[in-house]
Amino acid sequence: MIYAAGVDAGSTQTKGVILDESRRIVGRSLVDTGANTIKASERAFQVALEDAGLKAEEVNYTVGTGYGRYKIAFGNTQVTEIGCHAKGARFIFPNTHTVVDIGGQDTKAIKVGPEGQVLDFSMNDKCAAGTGRFLGAAATVMDLTLDTLGPLSLKSQNPLRISTTCTVFVESEITSYLAQNKKVEDILMGMHQAIAARTVSLLRRVGIDPEITFTGGVSLNLGMVKALEESLEIKLNVSPESHFMGAIGAALFALERALKGEEAVA
Repeated sequence: MIYAAGVDAGSTQTKGVILDESRRIVGRSLVDTGANTIKASERAFQVALEDAGLKAEEVNYTVGTGYGRYKIAFGNTQVTEIGCHAKGARFIFPNTHTVVDIGGQDTKAIKVGPEGQVLDFSMNDKCAAGTGRFLGAAATVMDLTLDTLGPLSLKSQNPLRISTTCTVFVESEITSYLAQNKKVEDILMGMHQAIAARTVSLLRRVGIDPEITFTGGVSLNLGMVKALEESLEIKLNVSPESHFMGAIGAALFALERALKGEEAVA
């Protein structure tokens, strides 16, 4: 049996996926990246191996991707996260033509070809506006956990307008609304709508071509899914695997190379 692994070293979390030669996911992992990308990547790989019931030497090829892909020393090669998210999205949702990926520090809009290849992309990587970090800052000032933001926002009946998507200034805007006794859920949905508007603008640069697949950690946020769908007036593809899409794509690239008989160079 041939096995291949993909490790996606993100700014916030590191994901690992192991595929067998039938392209079946046999192992996965999710660990916090923390301050040491090298250790996080090694840990993610080890946890994925344990989940698959495999030893490292049984994996024929490993591809690293993500924010810290060049720190994945045990990987055989690296592929950009843009290419991996496109390939992973097309694998999970075969009719994907556009990918929106919102991670901890950046947002990407990707136009995908019929073979999962990247035709065009646009990326917001100059600041944390409209990313997981933006949501994290808001959660901190409201003394909430990240996993409660989405469900709470869905209770909103009167979303408030958030005038900034700057992580630095949004805290003061939220504090002002709280001082006015505005409802937390209305503040949160206003935030999600502000992120959605910024994301749609990014998507327009590459073309909004259904089907659209939502990937990255923020895809787990139901409030963000709703805000994006309402802004786009399009139903998004979201799956339990959406958070792992980059690692899945990396594992698919690794499997292709393993099946071609390319030698794994440590």
